[in-house]
Amino acid sequence: MTGVERAAGHGAGASPVLLGVRHHGPGSARAVRAALEQIRPRIVLIEGPPEADALIPLAADEEMRPPVALLAHAVDEPGRSAFWPLAGFSPEWVALRWALEHDVPARFIDLPATHTLAWGRQEDEAGAERAPDAETAAGGDTASGPADPRIDPLGVLAETAGYDDPERWWEDVVEHRGAGEGDALAPFTALEEAMSALRDTYGSGGHERDPVREAYMRLQTRAAQREFENSVAVVCGAWHVPALRQKTTVAADKALLKGLPKVKADMTWVPWTHRRLSRTSGYGAGIDSPGWYGHLFSAPDRPVERWLTKVAGLLRAEDRIVSSAHVIEAVRLAETLAAMRGRPLPGLSETTDAVRAVMCEGSDVPLELVRDRLVVGDVLGEVPSSAPAVPLQRDLTRLQRRLRLKPEALERETELDLRKDNDAARSRLLHRLRLLGIGWGEPAASRGSTGTFRETWRLRWEPELSVRIAEAGVWGTTVLSAATAKAEADAVTAQGLADVTALAEHCLLADLPAALPTVMRVLADRAALDTDVGHLAQALPALVRSLRYGDVRGTGTAALAEVAAGLAERVFVGLPPGCAALDAAAAEEMRRHVDAVHTAVGLLGDTPAAGDGSLRNRWRSVLRVLSGRDSVPGVIRGRAVRLLLDDGELTQDEAAPLMGLALSPGTPPADAAAWVEGFVGGGSGGGMLLVHDERLLGLVDAWLTGVPAGAFTDVLPLLRRTFSAYEPGVRRTLGELVRRGPGAGRGGTAAGSGATGFAAGLDTARAEAVLPVVRLLLGLDEADENTGNHMAGVTG
Repeated sequence: MTGVERAAGHGAGASPVLLGVRHHGPGSARAVRAALEQIRPRIVLIEGPPEADALIPLAADEEMRPPVALLAHAVDEPGRSAFWPLAGFSPEWVALRWALEHDVPARFIDLPATHTLAWGRQEDEAGAERAPDAETAAGGDTASGPADPRIDPLGVLAETAGYDDPERWWEDVVEHRGAGEGDALAPFTALEEAMSALRDTYGSGGHERDPVREAYMRLQTRAAQREFENSVAVVCGAWHVPALRQKTTVAADKALLKGLPKVKADMTWVPWTHRRLSRTSGYGAGIDSPGWYGHLFSAPDRPVERWLTKVAGLLRAEDRIVSSAHVIEAVRLAETLAAMRGRPLPGLSETTDAVRAVMCEGSDVPLELVRDRLVVGDVLGEVPSSAPAVPLQRDLTRLQRRLRLKPEALERETELDLRKDNDAARSRLLHRLRLLGIGWGEPAASRGSTGTFRETWRLRWEPELSVRIAEAGVWGTTVLSAATAKAEADAVTAQGLADVTALAEHCLLADLPAALPTVMRVLADRAALDTDVGHLAQALPALVRSLRYGDVRGTGTAALAEVAAGLAERVFVGLPPGCAALDAAAAEEMRRHVDAVHTAVGLLGDTPAAGDGSLRNRWRSVLRVLSGRDSVPGVIRGRAVRLLLDDGELTQDEAAPLMGLALSPGTPPADAAAWVEGFVGGGSGGGMLLVHDERLLGLVDAWLTGVPAGAFTDVLPLLRRTFSAYEPGVRRTLGELVRRGPGAGRGGTAAGSGATGFAAGLDTARAEAVLPVVRLLLGLDEADENTGNHMAGVTG
């Protein structure tokens, strides 16, 4: 039966009109619209979860803008969820909109989400998008792995037609064919015949759930036929059409559905993105070029010309020189390539080749930008505020609007000045969401000031964050209450002391005063019981950093300061014995702890310590003990000497004998090399110290030249790691100094030192040479001239 005959017989006793489509195919979407206009059914049945029937009217809301998705999640386990994405060019969306515009009922007829989510629980599937209807291009289930026998229907058809690219075959046979020309049902008839041949050959094609799903769809279709006197149109994946056409008994279909597992499920609309429609995102029914397909569907005419104009606009915005002549030449080249390749019209491959050759000068770097921004795209849909949502989602939406922080699919950086009320509130919101596991924003390195009053965030909204919000809803109905409850629970279940101190820092950043008492109590208990000095030293820096946020964020930190001081005292007591008898790896880790504790003590300032003095003085005493104890590894002893030198507790005259002792012939070469690394390595500015103190450089040079040949190869990697961290200019200066010999030019001139600029004394001739330029920059000559003129007037 042809499409015309089927449409003419549409009525009593007729079979339902089955419109087999490719999910997210603009050609299928245009064909569906044309077919519905031709047959005018009394009801439209659509592949999708029937729990969403109540949400269909929202598709007509003015605030609804695709791409969007139906989200189903288990009520008792929100993280178990499934998505049914719909773009503006998806046939299912077009069918929904047509039904709403023509006051025709629409229903979803796929297996209910209550069963599909329970299936996922039984099989313990991973991934929020592994829904049974997340199908391949022609309507089959998403493949699960390389060993899965599932077939790709489009791939088989394209290979049969002699194409090596299924996307190119689909473009030639569907996208380049105008919809509504002649019989609107003809393309569906042809596709059904092709799928019938595939189903005859491959059966279910490895999609083990399909027989159950198709049995449910047949039952729903029969019910609609009885209710609407056979005036029924069904929009579903083309892969399912032969099975829906198959003659089966009601009893046989019900038998397939008997005993299916169930869970209680909720469903709503959520925003989606073109990027998440992309196959590269892992979405089983994904397409390679959602942005390109969206353009093909929305362009009223001349799609190639309009597309290349978009590309030119993007490249111009990125400061590339692209003129109208480039666009004209690219259009001509795309059309020529299509003719040479035997294609009816230029497709994405032809336009891409034309853009590369004409607008990108053969470079793939700007072409990658075109692919990312246009071919895939970052379009983010919107859903109306009246859509069902958990209370936490509604509170978050309210905060986003009040703080003018709009979710966007395109990644962007935003800088917050915490001295401003709105920016401080934004910071609190983002930190609370991070604590809840909702990763909308990630902290980034600040390009400007590094002060505590400024934060930089990298923001990007992903559709799966809707699932994270549903999961976090168990902690509270608002962002504040949920973050508070989550922080308290995390404190009780934290594994280590460092985890609790990090949580305390997060509580201050997120401004959660109600959670701090619980966190501080757990912190004090853990700190009292933990005897590992490494754990204590690891926990102290985060705790001390938190103290800085009180001034900027207005949060109280008195209790935190008391715990930090007590923790620091325990570190001071336990560090010297804890540094004894360590191997190389443990010594390097402890060296990093020493650095972190030194920074933390510097932030604590002159906080009183137990007994007399301050924490800073107590820490300096600990460093002196570490610097002189032979049982402490060389890398830690060297770093202790360096920290004392930087703090002014040791002079260079005092540091030189300590270095000489560490590098004496009696010290094993490996231990001496470790001492050198601790003293001048680790990115601590040790290179400049050697540049400006030739005695220290001379000691290192003398020790290095005296290392036995057999031991030299053992210490070489350690020394290379130390000196490779220096800036190129520092290494070059050290090379010049070593070449002439440290101290060789002391008391001489630059000319006599053998290396210009490295003499111990001042070269007055070279210094005076720049004085005229300095006077000119400072305007001193002009000032002197004006003074002279005034004096001449007085004396004259």
